[in-house]
Amino acid sequence: MSTHDRHHGHDHDHAHPTLPDAAELLGYYQRMEIAVRELLIEKGIVTADAIRSAIEAMDGRTPEQGARVVARAWRDPAFKRRLLDNGTRACQELGIEMGPTRLVVVENTPDVHNLVVCTLCSCYPRMVLGLPPDWYKSRAYRSRAVREPRAVLAEFGTVIADGVAIRVHDSTADMRYLVLPERPAGSDDMSEAELAGLVTRDSMIGVARAKQP
Repeated sequence: MSTHDRHHGHDHDHAHPTLPDAAELLGYYQRMEIAVRELLIEKGIVTADAIRSAIEAMDGRTPEQGARVVARAWRDPAFKRRLLDNGTRACQELGIEMGPTRLVVVENTPDVHNLVVCTLCSCYPRMVLGLPPDWYKSRAYRSRAVREPRAVLAEFGTVIADGVAIRVHDSTADMRYLVLPERPAGSDDMSEAELAGLVTRDSMIGVARAKQP
């Protein structure tokens, strides 16, 4: 027992009670979400099981989905053309449903490097990349990616040569962007599954390049 505990007559040999979630201080939007959710359930518009299933589906999305798309584009020139023409429709070919969201795929080349940001909030292609990283949602990234993209990329360890143009794409509520990274040199004989292993989440946002084989 510590000096503090002896002075206050507090023994730590017992378990502390677990406080219910309701005891936590909730923010405005958390209270609003709970109120709307409970109202929708009460009115029979949606069930608790349906909400739980939707949350589990969202949590189950990972960048591996996007990596499959990129790897297929690297291996299949016809698919790549369809992907660049209509990202939403091309993803459906692989069983990835984008819903009402329009997915625009932009290709990195030796002359152009693409970078994705959402300057207003955190719009993000969750169907192919899962949950956005904290830095993507930060105010610093959202503002600086537009004003000084080369500096931001350098901080991620991605140095872009002066002769390479940088295009910054601002996502919106109904339109998301996915970067098609350059295929790494020395990957010609790799299978589609092996190629997918070279594709990272950050390379599909544009702050990094694909991994080397």
